[in-house]
Amino acid sequence: MAKTAKKNVQDFTFGKENMYGLAAGIIGIVIGFILMAQPPVDGFLSRTLAPIVLVISYLVIIPLAIMRGKKKQK
Repeated sequence: MAKTAKKNVQDFTFGKENMYGLAAGIIGIVIGFILMAQPPVDGFLSRTLAPIVLVISYLVIIPLAIMRGKKKQK
Protein backbone atom coordinates (compact mmCIF):
# COMPACT_ATOMS: atom_id res chain seq x y z
CA MET A 1 0.00 0.00 0.00
CA ALA A 2 1.39 3.38 -0.99
CA LYS A 3 1.95 6.02 1.63
CA THR A 4 -0.13 9.13 1.29
CA ALA A 5 1.97 12.25 1.33
CA LYS A 6 0.88 14.92 3.75
CA LYS A 7 0.29 18.21 2.04
CA ASN A 8 1.78 21.33 3.49
CA VAL A 9 -1.30 23.31 4.45
CA GLN A 10 -0.57 26.98 4.77
CA ASP A 11 -2.74 29.66 6.26
CA PHE A 12 -4.61 31.95 3.96
CA THR A 13 -2.19 34.86 3.68
CA PHE A 14 -4.85 37.43 2.87
CA GLY A 15 -5.48 38.58 6.44
CA LYS A 16 -7.60 41.17 8.16
CA GLU A 17 -5.27 44.08 7.33
CA ASN A 18 -5.28 43.09 3.68
CA MET A 19 -9.07 43.05 3.66
CA TYR A 20 -9.18 46.52 5.22
CA GLY A 21 -6.78 47.82 2.59
CA LEU A 22 -8.79 46.24 -0.21
CA ALA A 23 -11.99 47.73 1.20
CA ALA A 24 -10.33 51.17 1.35
CA GLY A 25 -9.29 50.80 -2.29
CA ILE A 26 -12.79 49.84 -3.38
CA ILE A 27 -14.28 52.75 -1.42
CA GLY A 28 -11.76 55.06 -3.11
CA ILE A 29 -12.80 53.76 -6.53
CA VAL A 30 -16.49 54.30 -5.75
CA ILE A 31 -15.77 57.84 -4.51
CA GLY A 32 -13.75 58.54 -7.66
CA PHE A 33 -16.57 57.47 -9.96
CA ILE A 34 -19.11 59.46 -7.92
CA LEU A 35 -16.89 62.54 -8.22
CA MET A 36 -16.57 61.94 -11.95
CA ALA A 37 -20.35 62.00 -12.33
CA GLN A 38 -20.72 65.43 -10.74
CA PRO A 39 -21.72 68.31 -13.01
CA PRO A 40 -20.35 70.43 -14.64
CA VAL A 41 -18.18 68.28 -16.87
CA ASP A 42 -15.44 70.92 -16.98
CA GLY A 43 -15.44 71.38 -13.19
CA PHE A 44 -12.62 70.67 -10.78
CA LEU A 45 -14.25 67.60 -9.23
CA SER A 46 -14.98 65.69 -12.40
CA ARG A 47 -11.98 66.71 -14.44
CA THR A 48 -9.13 66.88 -11.93
CA LEU A 49 -9.93 65.35 -8.55
CA ALA A 50 -11.75 62.21 -9.72
CA PRO A 51 -8.91 60.90 -11.93
CA ILE A 52 -6.39 61.55 -9.14
CA VAL A 53 -8.51 59.59 -6.64
CA LEU A 54 -9.00 56.74 -9.13
CA VAL A 55 -5.29 56.48 -9.99
CA ILE A 56 -4.30 56.45 -6.33
CA SER A 57 -6.91 53.78 -5.58
CA TYR A 58 -6.07 51.55 -8.54
CA LEU A 59 -2.28 51.92 -8.58
CA VAL A 60 -1.36 52.45 -4.92
CA ILE A 61 -3.94 51.32 -2.38
CA ILE A 62 -5.12 48.04 -3.94
CA PRO A 63 -1.61 46.76 -4.87
CA LEU A 64 -0.35 47.59 -1.38
CA ALA A 65 -3.28 45.73 0.13
CA ILE A 66 -2.52 42.68 -2.00
CA MET A 67 1.26 42.67 -1.50
CA ARG A 68 1.32 43.40 2.21
CA GLY A 69 2.39 40.29 4.08
CA LYS A 70 1.51 38.97 7.49
CA LYS A 71 3.67 39.89 10.43
CA LYS A 72 5.53 36.88 11.75
CA GLN A 73 4.88 36.01 15.34
CA LYS A 74 7.79 35.21 17.64
